[in-house]
Amino acid sequence: MVLLSLVSYVLVQTLGLVIAFAAAAVLLYMILRRFHSRAATIALCVGFLGISIFFYVPNGLPRGFEYPSFLTSYGPAGSPGLPFSNVIQFFLHFGQFERVADIARDPNDIPPPIERTSTTTVRIDITAKEVIAELAPGVYQNYWTFDGKVPGPFLRVREGDTVVVTFHNDPTSLHHHTIDFHAVIGPGGGAAVLMAEPGETKTLTFKALHAGLFVYHCAEPDAALHMAHGQYGLILVEPKAGLPKVDKELYVMQGEFYTTGTLGKQGLQIFDSQAMLDGRPQYIVFNGRVGALTHNMHANVGQKVRVFFGDGGVNLSSSFHVIGEIFDHVWQEASLTSPPLTDVQTTLVPAGGATVVDFTLLEPGNYTFVDHALARIDRGAWGTLQVVGPADPSIFNGVAQPMAGH
Repeated sequence: MVLLSLVSYVLVQTLGLVIAFAAAAVLLYMILRRFHSRAATIALCVGFLGISIFFYVPNGLPRGFEYPSFLTSYGPAGSPGLPFSNVIQFFLHFGQFERVADIARDPNDIPPPIERTSTTTVRIDITAKEVIAELAPGVYQNYWTFDGKVPGPFLRVREGDTVVVTFHNDPTSLHHHTIDFHAVIGPGGGAAVLMAEPGETKTLTFKALHAGLFVYHCAEPDAALHMAHGQYGLILVEPKAGLPKVDKELYVMQGEFYTTGTLGKQGLQIFDSQAMLDGRPQYIVFNGRVGALTHNMHANVGQKVRVFFGDGGVNLSSSFHVIGEIFDHVWQEASLTSPPLTDVQTTLVPAGGATVVDFTLLEPGNYTFVDHALARIDRGAWGTLQVVGPADPSIFNGVAQPMAGH
């Protein structure tokens, strides 16, 4: 059943122009037949079809068998549309894709703070894998992932560490993949070194020279196409002095998904490259899917919480806000060597950027994470931090109503 929407779209996409040419020929025949003999009419129609095919086959046909058709792009990687050969390969290999029960990266899945005071060599293994998973209830997506989840794993090193990355591209992948680390100083952020065909393994060694929270993502041309399928994550380079201690850390990334089906349309969805170029995502979500952060963020009154937040884009900036809280500290644009801002309500995170915020929990209740471009909540950009503990009437006193917020 999940393939039905995909099959119907591809058939319409690939056969639509053929049907249009045939219909135009029939219409032309009916018009010309009123004024010419049958032989003359047939000859004119054949000439029309011949001229159309002469110009269309070498020029339009290669792009007509991409989806979406007739996509214009001026980027160095060419069109972000997927060639029709990829569609065929997708059908032929559909059975080998892993079905992931939950694509969402747990926001608690984060390595502990680094206690050591000296540098070392850190070894990281990451695997690119293309899978099938649910984007929203009944809505399925062909995700391209790092380690089978969205976002990829949270990576943690110390300023000055030597990092050895071993990158695998799973044999079941249909596409080349690589990684561009924003924490890397060097051509392509390491992407040219790590570019791997399905089944290949590549290795990159780099020194973490700058402290900060950095995005990493696939940069196989077209980079936006790969990121919009879910290939992004965060790497924290802790400053030598470390970060102030907190009671809980959370890992959250915002991402956009572009489908030809409208919001909520059931079945396996086709990626819409034109919508991506236009910056019109159907879904805007935290940690890979709708509802990814609804039941897995918990804390207690009195705790200080730190959120490592990134924006995988590929088009929209995020106005990150926690309803009912004020950020004690915001390391703006994730610059950990600059003094943090204090007492901040909402912080702007650009596409491909990150931020680090912390706040102290003083009252029990539910605290909603949002992109404060609030219409995006309806596309999936929200999550809930559930806080338990004693209330303090001197801070907050009243009868809470459903859906209250600011």
